[in-house]
Amino acid sequence: MHNEAPRAVILGCSGESLNAFERDFFRAAGPVGFILFQRNCDSPDQVSELVASLRECVGRDDVPVLIDQEGGRVARLRPPHWRLYPSAARLASLPDPLAERAARIAARLIAGDLRRVGITVDCLPVLDLPVEGADPVIGDRAYGSDPDRVARLGRAVCEGLLEGAVLPVIKHIPGHGRARVDSHEACPLVETGHDELSPTDFAPFRALAAMPWAMTAHIVYAALDPAEPATLSRRVVSEIIRGEIGFSGVLLSDDLSMRALGGTIGERARRALAAGCDLALHCNGDPSEMEEIAAAARPISHDTAERLERGEAMRRRSVSDGIDRGEAEAQLNALLTGAPTTELAAS
Repeated sequence: MHNEAPRAVILGCSGESLNAFERDFFRAAGPVGFILFQRNCDSPDQVSELVASLRECVGRDDVPVLIDQEGGRVARLRPPHWRLYPSAARLASLPDPLAERAARIAARLIAGDLRRVGITVDCLPVLDLPVEGADPVIGDRAYGSDPDRVARLGRAVCEGLLEGAVLPVIKHIPGHGRARVDSHEACPLVETGHDELSPTDFAPFRALAAMPWAMTAHIVYAALDPAEPATLSRRVVSEIIRGEIGFSGVLLSDDLSMRALGGTIGERARRALAAGCDLALHCNGDPSEMEEIAAAARPISHDTAERLERGEAMRRRSVSDGIDRGEAEAQLNALLTGAPTTELAAS
């Protein structure tokens, strides 16, 4: 068991079960939590065992285990064992108020899938506002380009997840929709002025600033900090994310192994944490990179510990009596096909 304060990193692992290196390394490094990808997920029993192994390594039953289970093309849990849920754009294609209802039900069902295997944090919803000419990396993962409607649909998703005792992560703060290159491959530059960004890109995040977790964008906003992407920018984190937007929860970097960022993995982690991110995210499970990032990352601060605890308290308070899953599935299907629906019944 790791008895010191957890280290300010979220780490991935390489496969469907932990190898000897990973068990020893996670036990020694003591990360705050873990993230799973499709490479880690084969069946419900296998995922449950993997999650239990990760928690056993660090000796904490409440360790956050994250996943990107959005629906559409970004889904780590897939058929035949899990339903493939509609994309954000598909949900947003429904008329109001049916779109919000469908988004909430889909998120509640996703939360049920995750809770059954021990996953407690979902990197959803995407609150980015794509613009014409933007790289398609966001595309149908977004709920549209109207800030108010995106905020309403994002709130419905957050409420659905929370009803199922899973914490949402609003992303990619302060907005990835204008990026003209994929930040997995290169660093996007957004030259839009602050006066335009504030009522558009920032607005959905401002509306949902009370949510427990957020993920940064690896994007340079020339009007905010022409030298550093948001993840590494003390000015963007303090003045925009914490200040103007008012987000006070756990701030997680996007994956530090993405090519948008320069320098070594260790340097990226140090700079992200120095800029004001609470946690550094590293996803690919590469052993040498994990060793480097863990060495660079400090134990969590008092403020980060408080933010994590506030989120966990929110999750614990949100445990509901459950839903009739069959009825919820039927309602979601009816909403997506335009058939009549009834009120969702609790079980």
